[in-house]
Amino acid sequence: MKDFRNAIIECVPNFSEGVNMEVIKQITNAIETVKGVRLLDVDPGKATNRTVVTFVGDPQSVVDAAFLGIKKAGELIDMRNHKGEHPRMGATDVCPLIPVSGISMEDTVAFANQLAKRVGEELNIPVYLYEYAAKADYRSNLAVIRSGEYEGFAAKIVQPEWAPDYGAAVFNEKSGATVIGPRDFLIAYNVNLNTTSTRRANSVAFDIREKGRQKKDEKGKVVKDEKGEAVWEPGLLKSVKAIGWFIEEYGIAQISMNLTNMHTTPLHIAFDTCCERATARGLRVTGSELVGLVPLEAILEAGKYFLRKQQRSIGISEAEIIKIAVKSLGLDELTPFDPQKKIIEYCLKDTSTKKLADMTVTGFAAETASESPAPGGGSIAAYCGALGAALATMVANLSSHKKGWDSRWEEFSNHAVKGQALMAELMELVDEDTAAFNEIMSAFGLPKSNDEEKAARKAAIETATINAIKIPFRTMERAFESFDLIKAMVETGNPNSVTDAGVGALCARTAVKGAFLNVKINAQDLKEHPEVKPILEQAEQMNTDSDKIEQQIWGKVLGKIK
Repeated sequence: MKDFRNAIIECVPNFSEGVNMEVIKQITNAIETVKGVRLLDVDPGKATNRTVVTFVGDPQSVVDAAFLGIKKAGELIDMRNHKGEHPRMGATDVCPLIPVSGISMEDTVAFANQLAKRVGEELNIPVYLYEYAAKADYRSNLAVIRSGEYEGFAAKIVQPEWAPDYGAAVFNEKSGATVIGPRDFLIAYNVNLNTTSTRRANSVAFDIREKGRQKKDEKGKVVKDEKGEAVWEPGLLKSVKAIGWFIEEYGIAQISMNLTNMHTTPLHIAFDTCCERATARGLRVTGSELVGLVPLEAILEAGKYFLRKQQRSIGISEAEIIKIAVKSLGLDELTPFDPQKKIIEYCLKDTSTKKLADMTVTGFAAETASESPAPGGGSIAAYCGALGAALATMVANLSSHKKGWDSRWEEFSNHAVKGQALMAELMELVDEDTAAFNEIMSAFGLPKSNDEEKAARKAAIETATINAIKIPFRTMERAFESFDLIKAMVETGNPNSVTDAGVGALCARTAVKGAFLNVKINAQDLKEHPEVKPILEQAEQMNTDSDKIEQQIWGKVLGKIK
């Protein structure tokens, strides 16, 4: 079974109330009762009598929160009295689920079905699935499903082709019907121009947007087809909507875009294409801005794109990649760009619990030296492994831009990317090892006053102990894996840094052997356990092999510094 606890999806329900702020507040309060979600935005519109709510979290928490929001809206909003300019069919008109990170669209479809089933069966609200969850092509488009709106749904819902996907085919007069489904993440993105002309900004927008512009003949008249409708010339970029406008606050014109599928047209491609078309029209792009939040992936891919254009290694820290993206896209031209406030994953970080990996070097050493038994040898072993991978990564990055080695930048960039991944996982294991120890202590603290409690306590101790064996074993695996990278850097990397790679090998060996001690001591009473026995056998082999590999690397290092 897949683990989605660290995955993130966004939910953007549209509720048919934009005037009564007390009703809106009660709906958002219901959403916020679910631990694991964060409310990001509430955007009411009086003319539309509609409020768009945005919240994010792990998939199950988001589904639970969305259900409570839909339930509360059904209780408080009476569609028989609703008027508004925006098309609508229910108290919760539409509820999109958008995968952000750690989850595929296919898996998001499963969560959309889970939510739709609960709404249909528990709340007696007819539900239609749309976009990627649609059961038929004609039902994928929201506008088609919503055609006829609330007033026409009593007649529509009894038609066989418009039976709801969940819930009875009975018109709910008070709540109407709801549309639920997963869609792609939409990035609202504006590119700044060195002009005040909306017309010129529009000319660039029409060049790039998927819809393009109306085709005109030599005399400037719109070309029409045999049906008398205008012929359109498509623009350069798929999944992009764009217009030009003038922003009085900044005194400039912008190309305002909606990127409806960031994988089809990523942020950086939209920006570079705007630059190309602006230059062709005698204009210049001066920067850009993101409206609302953006997934981390979009910013990282932009940073890596511009690094590759410079023939620079992409195996650098996440913070440095983001910095390159911000500067290359000019995201800080109009206002400061704060990654902690603009990147979804960063907004969701739990800062209430202090992590060992976030401590200063001095603080980590002091914490280790304290009277507490954790962090101990397991965490230190993982940290040694992280340092070994970090040193190898450093050599790769230094090699990637060594004078005279320009043609090899990508070779060393690939090495550095592997090193960053190993280092990141080993740093996570620093905290996971301490957490595993604490889990064992908690299990030992369980009550044991009767046979049932004793059995539960014994089972909990065994489960926690097996986990405490697997964690340092993972440290061994990752540290052992880093030997390949370290060896490559000794043999082919910048010769001026060969001793750095040699120290990395010593760190990796320490990590393997240190973690091995933790595997052994935690497995003392479970040596024949079916999960533990093969781990012990593999750990023994890695422990022996680490000595041999480190000595091989040591010999190569000494051979290069004679």
